[in-house]
Amino acid sequence: MSNKLPVLDLSAASAGPEARARFREELHAAARDVGFFHLTGHGVTEAETADLWRTMRAFFALPEADRLSISNLNSPHFRGYTRIGDERTGGSQDWRDQLDIGAEREARVPGADEPGYWWLEGPNQWPAALPELRTAALSWIDRLSGVAERLLHELLAAIGAPEDFYDKAFADRPHLHLKLVRYPGSAPDGAGQGVGAHKDYGFLTLLLQDEVGGLQVEGADGSFIDVPPVPGAFVINLGELLEVATNGYLKATNHRVVSPSGTRERFSVPFFYNPRLDARIAPVPFAHADRAPGVTQDDRNPLFAEYGRNEIKGWLRAHPQVAARHHAGLLTEGTLVG
Repeated sequence: MSNKLPVLDLSAASAGPEARARFREELHAAARDVGFFHLTGHGVTEAETADLWRTMRAFFALPEADRLSISNLNSPHFRGYTRIGDERTGGSQDWRDQLDIGAEREARVPGADEPGYWWLEGPNQWPAALPELRTAALSWIDRLSGVAERLLHELLAAIGAPEDFYDKAFADRPHLHLKLVRYPGSAPDGAGQGVGAHKDYGFLTLLLQDEVGGLQVEGADGSFIDVPPVPGAFVINLGELLEVATNGYLKATNHRVVSPSGTRERFSVPFFYNPRLDARIAPVPFAHADRAPGVTQDDRNPLFAEYGRNEIKGWLRAHPQVAARHHAGLLTEGTLVG
């Protein structure tokens, strides 16, 4: 299976002026034309990656009772384990189970005059049967935050923008989110939706995928192309807020996962690098702003400059059981449609 996404080497950004200039040209083109690329040279070692895979597989090998002891139904912050089939994308069932983890913080219960997105800050749930998972997951969040920050600076510089333009939006309490995901094979009804077609609604996603494959990205003609794994690389994609920030010059792209055939499992680890929930994302000044085509319009998915409104909207849609149990008030307030 051929690889049709660009492969970029982040280490080139530190290899002298000429190498950095070439890297930025390639990064500019990939972010503008595709919105997806592979990233090597990021500095995350094979040993670090192997440790995460080992701990993650140990979690999904736990008895179901241990996994359900940290069900996200227990958490008003949408943290914890989601059973196979309980998440939805585009209104349809995703055939996967997962563990959602964020920055470890105290619960933030919004006051009557505060936005509901503050519910998204709070503690994680950790399985008592696998205490090492906490260390592995939080270490991965810290490690990839550094890679993502560096990549965002390079991306902004590549389009002729101040590379530190969004530093204040990420300062103090960025909204960092990690998923440990298992696709357990095809659904009993034969449906192939591991996760349905969607765009990420933040800034940057760094995906670690195993050797099985299944990720697909929408091409310019509307068809989906396979993204086979590249050893040692992360798959990077841009979120909707970068498209909004550049008035459509940078591209957030639809993508999906097709379930592996039969009972074969697939594992993946997406990390979402996003600003503070209350950050308002101002348009970035950049050299090519006169070529920006405008933001993609979708009446079913209104986008807001205040990041937290996009984030809570997505969680309420994707996890209707958690929303109904803990956030009926947000649903009646019309959060889903803005």
